[in-house]
Amino acid sequence: MRLGINLGYWGLGMDADNIAVAQEADRLGYSVCWAAEAYGSDAATVLSFVAAKTERIDVGSAIFQIPARTPAMTAMTAATLDTLSGGRFRLGLGVSGPQVSEGWYGVKFDKPLARTREYVEIIRKAMSRERLVHEGANWTLPLPGGPGKPIKLTVHPVREHIPLYIAAIGPKNLEQTGEIADGWLGIFFAPEHAALSLEPLKAGRAKAGQDLDGFDLCPTVAISVGDDVKAAADSQRSYAALYIGGMGSKDKNFYNQLARRMGYEQAADEIQEKYLARDYAGAAAAVPHDLIDSTALLGTKERIADRMQAYAAAGVTTLTLAPAGFTLDERITALRTGVEALELAGLA
Repeated sequence: MRLGINLGYWGLGMDADNIAVAQEADRLGYSVCWAAEAYGSDAATVLSFVAAKTERIDVGSAIFQIPARTPAMTAMTAATLDTLSGGRFRLGLGVSGPQVSEGWYGVKFDKPLARTREYVEIIRKAMSRERLVHEGANWTLPLPGGPGKPIKLTVHPVREHIPLYIAAIGPKNLEQTGEIADGWLGIFFAPEHAALSLEPLKAGRAKAGQDLDGFDLCPTVAISVGDDVKAAADSQRSYAALYIGGMGSKDKNFYNQLARRMGYEQAADEIQEKYLARDYAGAAAAVPHDLIDSTALLGTKERIADRMQAYAAAGVTTLTLAPAGFTLDERITALRTGVEALELAGLA
């Protein structure tokens, strides 16, 4: 099992520290450094900066938002980043949610599965450097009746095939991800509930005539190091409450639905109700300790090593860490503990 690092969003006052974290992860042998985007920093610019400041570690988008760019633009960006990084780019995609898609980008959040499939088809065509022709429900290339003609990508990526990942939570999206992607970007993944994600992914791989062998299962998990497990879990409460209670809309919150499928229906209701009422402290307090403990790495190096073994046994191939804390020392400590725990677990 390999390790990754997720820098999250840029522009939160820790930008210089983020580069130091990425460089330390590079030095420690981490496999990939991911960056996110929502409606602040864009991931592409951040990743080009990280790639310029590192030597070996892959850089990946977790995620590029599908409503933010045309598929051809995403193919251009991926090819450029792969070239600039010397063949170290991984393309992660996701549909985002209705609030961002419609409120920020002005793109209707409808038929996300069909949109994702078509988006990936166009990217694959463009990245193959064949002349781009496509007729679909969302995009037609070239536009008919005008001066446009089929053209092809002029950039030559370092690799013939850039790994493509999709962030997916719901069963149907997971199944499609297994069918059309090279890897999966997960969140709030608990080894004890691995079947919720892996069974749909396996079904999708079967549709493509393949199995999970060679498919990168890559969940992001928080890591909080310390002797007090409860305190470590409490450091993750606001993050969990934000996603389970406040992401998307009341009727379309994929993280809330995931918590329900994991057996936390009552807690999911309470978290969302309090968060939408702007009782953020109450929402955080309502997050069950067991939910946090099962979806994060908490405690001592030895305890974290035990949990890493559970993730590996569940089939995870790249375990991406999101270090808790706002100081550089806390984040670097978490990075180093991750490597030490992986070695202690016999997984390095």
